[in-house]
Amino acid sequence: MVARIQEGDGEASREQRRAAFRDEGVEASLRELVSKVCGRPREVTDGDIAAVRSAGFSEDQVFEVCVCAALGQASRQLDSALAALDAAAGEKV
Repeated sequence: MVARIQEGDGEASREQRRAAFRDEGVEASLRELVSKVCGRPREVTDGDIAAVRSAGFSEDQVFEVCVCAALGQASRQLDSALAALDAAAGEKV
């Protein structure tokens, strides 16, 4: 799934999707939206979407970038949780 959302066919470029997934190297016009999706998703507003749309991105591109950002953040959180479980299990042995 991760490879598909970053490398598969889409309206947003592969580079935009990979950057959103990593939350690194995101172009300026998408940076605020991706940052919010990754760190403060409750703060994403219609205005954030409108700002990206007015920068020339289609609705499909905005959706794809948001999905990549959200899945990237979820992946990082999962990795952190699994590392903490491994560390806790190692301490008990």
